[in-house]
Amino acid sequence: MKLDLNNCPKVGILAALLCILSSSGFAQNPIIQTKHTADPAPMVYKDTVYLYTGHDEDDAFGFKMTDWLLYTSTDMVNWQDRGPVASLKNFKWVDADNGAWAAQCVERNGKFYLYCTVPGGVGIGVLVSDSPYGPFVDPIGKPLVKNSNEDIDPTVMIDDDGQAYMYWGNPNLWYVKLKEDMISIDGEIVKDSSFAKLEGQKDPFRYQEGPWAWKKNGNYYMAYASTCCPEGIGYAMGKSATGPWVFKGMIMDRNSRSNGNHPGIIDYKGKSYVFGFNYEILKKTMSKHYERRSVCLTQLVYNEDGTLKELPFWTSESVEPVGTLNPYRRTEAETIAFSEGLKTEKQTEWERNIPWDKGAKIADRVVVSSIHNGDHLMVRAIDFSKGIKSLDVNVASLYGGKIEVYLDSINGPLLGVVNVNTQGEGDIFRTVNGSMKNITGKHDVFFVFKGKKDLFYFDWWQFKS
Repeated sequence: MKLDLNNCPKVGILAALLCILSSSGFAQNPIIQTKHTADPAPMVYKDTVYLYTGHDEDDAFGFKMTDWLLYTSTDMVNWQDRGPVASLKNFKWVDADNGAWAAQCVERNGKFYLYCTVPGGVGIGVLVSDSPYGPFVDPIGKPLVKNSNEDIDPTVMIDDDGQAYMYWGNPNLWYVKLKEDMISIDGEIVKDSSFAKLEGQKDPFRYQEGPWAWKKNGNYYMAYASTCCPEGIGYAMGKSATGPWVFKGMIMDRNSRSNGNHPGIIDYKGKSYVFGFNYEILKKTMSKHYERRSVCLTQLVYNEDGTLKELPFWTSESVEPVGTLNPYRRTEAETIAFSEGLKTEKQTEWERNIPWDKGAKIADRVVVSSIHNGDHLMVRAIDFSKGIKSLDVNVASLYGGKIEVYLDSINGPLLGVVNVNTQGEGDIFRTVNGSMKNITGKHDVFFVFKGKKDLFYFDWWQFKS
């Protein structure tokens, strides 16, 4: 896509750069902009990618992490915020409110197992649910593994013969077999000899932490955060799920712009992808380094011999869509490819018999919040095959405002405007309609918010043909 510099305001280098990136349609790394996210753990289940992440709080200076979040996508570019799916409160035996570090979810026999790092050196916990969205519960009421102070960053792989393995560790790699129930171990915990570090030796294979195990075309792979600090992503290959592992190189070399990393690797719709994180959103607003990370994504490339091509460190470009979005169905507003200035939050809707009476709980919803003048969000690869006449939006008004809808870039053709004329209804969601110019074909759409103060909460949108 050609960059149109003439459409960007002459208001400084940083503002012009952000305008160029947004206008290009490719400014999608980090892929989540409404929260600080870390330690990505993608899972493919049926036709959907479920991305579980850690969550750095907005006021974190060190690690401040209390829960695990979930995002979903069917096209790899638009990610829907599903809210928190679990927290440290799920583990009654954990006496801490900070330390929800890396976790991974895997599916087996229709159940979903979330393996979690828990704080205070008390081990690795496991939660289970009948749905990838939760709710998750603790089935054993104790650590699944309590081995050493290296019990962090669990990853689980189920081999072709049905045997499941869990790996973890910093600065050494450990593993254990899991029984078929996925909530009990089978045999002894093993310190992997391929990565085992001798006294005074820093990093054989440059293994540091954050392992991620998978199998493809008969080869076993172990990726990991390598060297500290900063951390890149290295990888090794083996002939079995327990190695021996042979170092093959770097998926992504370390870079001074990012202190840490954590790989998550999947195949989806015929392509391979690697997730990790950087600190770019933090660096837009703060000059000092704090642990406020942001998940990134790029395509993973295999060589003919099964080795992996080394990739450049995270750029602003993400990946191309592998599907389209149906605009004629209700789409949650927190389904976002890229945004500026916005947050998302979970809200509870209550039945109200009279304005001041909070009745029964109706539902929980995730909404776009912190909407101010000039903020915007982009949704990619929308298929307008039937054309459009109007747009419905569901909002709860604070001071009111309007939504301007642009085609293909933030400075593209104006499709129409939806006016939100009410005020002071921040807990009452209403559907508002605005006329749109007719278009067809596949397009990106920008929702640009205009008004004077806090405008409204934005719950969902739907085009009408």
